[in-house]
Formats: sequence, structure tokens, C-alpha cells
Amino acid sequence: MMAGDDELVALREQVSLVSAAAISASDLDHAFQLQLAEAIQASLSPNAAGPSSSPSLLELEPSSDLSHALALQVADLARAEQERRDAQTCRAAHARSTASVRVAAHDALFARELAAIPEHRWAHDGDYFERPLDPNSLLFRVLFKGMASDEVVGPRDRDPGVAVLAAAVCGPQGEVVLRVQKPVVGGQGQEVLQAMALLEGLDAALALGISSINVLTDHNLLYNYMLGVWRPTEQKLSDMINQALLVRKKFKQCEISLVAQSQVSYVVKLAREAIDVQIAKSRARNAMERRETCTICLEDADITKVHAVEGCAHRFCFPCMKEHVKVKLLNGMLPGCPRHGCTTKLSVEGSKVFLSPPLLGIMAQRIRERQIHPSQKVYCPYPKCSALMSLSEVVHPMQESCSRYSVADAATLRKCVKCRGSFCISCKVIWHDRMTCYEYKRRCPYARPEDAKLQNLAEQRLWRQCVKCKHMIELAEGCYHMTCVCGYEFCYTCGKAWKDKKATCSCVLWDERNIIRNRRR
Repeated sequence: MMAGDDELVALREQVSLVSAAAISASDLDHAFQLQLAEAIQASLSPNAAGPSSSPSLLELEPSSDLSHALALQVADLARAEQERRDAQTCRAAHARSTASVRVAAHDALFARELAAIPEHRWAHDGDYFERPLDPNSLLFRVLFKGMASDEVVGPRDRDPGVAVLAAAVCGPQGEVVLRVQKPVVGGQGQEVLQAMALLEGLDAALALGISSINVLTDHNLLYNYMLGVWRPTEQKLSDMINQALLVRKKFKQCEISLVAQSQVSYVVKLAREAIDVQIAKSRARNAMERRETCTICLEDADITKVHAVEGCAHRFCFPCMKEHVKVKLLNGMLPGCPRHGCTTKLSVEGSKVFLSPPLLGIMAQRIRERQIHPSQKVYCPYPKCSALMSLSEVVHPMQESCSRYSVADAATLRKCVKCRGSFCISCKVIWHDRMTCYEYKRRCPYARPEDAKLQNLAEQRLWRQCVKCKHMIELAEGCYHMTCVCGYEFCYTCGKAWKDKKATCSCVLWDERNIIRNRRR
């Protein structure tokens, strides 16, 4: 009961009490008048000589104050009755207006749904479409959107992509009751993502205990799948549509409407926000995963700065690889994999990512030297060239048409393949014209002044020269078993060769002074 009705009832009770009080007062006055009239008549009865006349009874009027109060109460009661009738009329008009607006909104929504129905379906089932209006039901709206990102945030074999599901449950007045943002595994089709998002929205509405919903979607395919107009061909999508239809039956009222994209812009915004969050997380995770610990220096390095050796795939950071190759090249050796026990050799092409051009040139020279047998190696004697060649590569001048050289020169005369300079293959010097090798060596025992100085220094320091490649070797530390860069093994004391890892002389293998000096360092 309304507050106005309570006041009206109280007013009526008050008027009734006043009326009862007025009636009681009137009855008492009337009894008094009767008693007074009887007393007067009794006093006049002995005097019967005069004409009998009945005295006029004085009728006393009710109290004027009481009458006035009663009149006011009656007026208030009449006014309250009129206000009640006016309020009832206003509420009835408001209810009719609300019902008209609800019917108009229902008709407009139903008209849009009818306009979206294909012509062939309308021709077949147009007379059977209906949408009853339940004035007592409150429809909640369910919006959903599945979205995948085209941005690649990691290797495809480990990170197929980023995808999210977004759903929102809105009240009858449009207020957001619940929103859902959920990441899923990428690589899903667009229709599958939309079906997954629909299931999330339906489950969210069920969890809230909502019984009447209107599902809004801008996806035409999914809309027709849910209405049964089309059937999905993909098995996974078909299973998800069937699951959504089963969940739909759990609602007292569950409608699905095809709307413009602007009407689901809220969940589109939610999906994009979730995509941005997932991309940021993936980038942060990949940044941590893109670091690797080098097994040499035990430091963490970015994987773009880690080199995988070709052939064995052992991985080391660029600084360690560069230092390893540099030490090997400066010691005249061909660099290989730093892993202990691994025999894989490095290539020039694979080492370009961490070596400087000068070191790459030295490495290419070392590889070239290793490819040529020591007995076949020939260096150009011209200081500005010094090209490495094999005996089969040097140019024989007699193979060219030239009248400068005689037949006697054919035995030792050769030309560099790079600078085309003439030299003696026997003496390894610039060509000595009109002079035999014997005469040249007797006249010039040292081809260059530096050779004489080197020879004197070698005699003073007791250096040894390899009998195969002529490299000068100094014993810095260790035993007397020497292995030249060309692979020749010999005794440092007497110069005799080692065969099958065994000495062919009786010299001592090592001197304690070489070992102790090494330890003191």
C-alpha cells in the first residue's frame, strides 16, 4: 500500500471519530431538552384555569466549534480522495506509456531481424516467424568477440600466434554486469574463435543466474549456424556450435540477433586490449628466452650474438669465438670448434658474423695452406705479392709464347699466378737471369739481407728450421718433440724426424729447466 493511501485511511478514521463524537453530543442535548420540558409541564399542571398551552421546546443547536471541525475534516477527506484518484490515473497513464515504448522497441528489433532474413528463407518460412512479447521478462544482452593477432612475436614453431576471447553481459538498461577477457592458443580459425567466445558469454550468463538473454553478434556465418540455416563443414566448429545450442536450451529465453559492428564495439575494444596485453607478455617472455649461457665464459648472451658451429652445432658467444680463432690463427693453426674433443673445422663463410676482415683474410690463408701439401707449397718471392700457390698452379713460361727465355730456363723458371712475376722454383727467389742456380747461391747465399740476420739470430738462439716447409721454430717450453705447422715431426735437439710418434734418435725427451721455467711463469 502506498504512503498516500495510508494517510487517506487515517484521515477517514479521524472523520469517523469526530462524527461519532458529534452524534453523541447531539443525543445528550436532546435528552436534556425532554427532561426540561417534562419539568415545566409538571409545574404548570395545578393552574388549569388558563388555557392550556404547551410550551415551545427549545431545540439547542450543536456546538458551532464541533460543526466547524467536522466540516473541515470532511473537506480534507474529499480532497484526499480526489488526489488518490488523480495518482491512480497518472500511474495508469505511465504504465500505458511504458508498455507502448516496450512494444515499439520490440517491434523495431523484430523488424530488423525480419529484414536480415534471406529472401529464400522468407519465402519458405516467412509466415511462421514470431517473437512473443513477455511484459514480465527482463532481457540481458550478451556480447562476444574472438580475435587473433597477425603480429609475429616469436618463432612460428614455438609461438603460433596470439588469440583472445572477449565477452560481456549487460543489464536491461545497458550497464555492464560482467566482462570476460581470456587468452587462447593461436592458430584457430576465425569461426572457431567466434564460437569459443559465444560459449564464454553463455557460460558467464548462466553463472550469474540469468534466465532471459539476447545474444548480439556481427558475424553473419555464426548467426546462420545458430539459427540452423547453414551447417558448418569443419568438425571442430560443428561440435562447438552443437555445444552452444545445448547451452542455449538452459535459458528460459535466449534470442540471437545479427547487428552492426558498432553495436558490439565494446567487446571489440575488450578483445583488442587483451591482444595488446598478450603481445606485451609474449615479447617479455621471448626476451628472456632469447638469452643463452656461453659454455666458455659462462655469461648470458643474446641468441643473436651466439654462433652455432657448422657441422656440430656447438654454440658459443661471439667474443669467445673471436678470441679462440684469433689465438689459433696467430699460432699458425687452422681454427676448429672450441668444444673439447670436437674435430669440426670452422669455415670462412660461417665465421664472417664474428670475425673482422683482417682475421678473415688470415683464416682464408691458413685454410689455403692446409689444403696444399707442404711439399707442394710455393710462395711468390715478390714482397708486394707473397701469394700462396701449389706446384701445379704456377705458370710455366714455356707454355706461353715468349722469346725471352731459353730452353735451359724451363727447368726452374716459373711465374706467379697472381702478379705474373718470374721466379726460380728451385731457389725460391726472383728469377736470376743468365745465371744458374749454383752460381746464384754461391754469389748470394742469402736472397735478402733479412735472411742473413735471421740466420745469425737462429744460430745464437739455437732455433731449428723445418726441413719440409723451412719455417723457423723456437722451443719456448715443454719437451723436445716438435710438431711444425706443416705437420712434420722432429727432434729439436738433433733435427732427426719422428716416425709413427716415435723418435729415431737417442736424445733426451725433455729438460727440467724448460718445465720449471714454465711453472714459475
